[in-house]
Amino acid sequence: MIPQILLILKINQRNHLIIKINGPMWWIYALLSAFFAALTAIFAKIGIKGVDTDLATAIRTVVILLIAWTLAIFRGSTGTIGGLTKNNWLFLVLSGCATGLSWICYFKALQLGKVSQVAPIDKLSVALAIILAVVFLKESVNIKQAIGALMIIGGSVVLIFA
Repeated sequence: MIPQILLILKINQRNHLIIKINGPMWWIYALLSAFFAALTAIFAKIGIKGVDTDLATAIRTVVILLIAWTLAIFRGSTGTIGGLTKNNWLFLVLSGCATGLSWICYFKALQLGKVSQVAPIDKLSVALAIILAVVFLKESVNIKQAIGALMIIGGSVVLIFA
């Protein structure tokens, strides 16, 4: 089911645009994530021309590091770092390792292939994440989610060989 989202645009007394979103914020963040991921593919393809992909990944990682720590500091999130458990640390580190390996492979694939072919394969991670969530997190999947995952896989295959 698609969430009901209401976007309200209005101008206040100082002629500033006010944007208000009524609806589930996870959905908005997910759409923004997809948009920025799409930009990532385009920017990366242009940026890695003639550049070692490991160096490109290192540069990108520094930028992300600066942005993430700036947000954590300005939002006051760093004060809770002492409350992280060993389990939190373990899986955050493993997540970071998986992310790094994903980026290294993604940049190399972009350097060697077309965005229109690499991006669909990369998006197979959506279907893989659903499968892994069922296996390891014991999440349940309904028929619509299963069909959606199969459609992602099918769509990726079609785009790969287009």
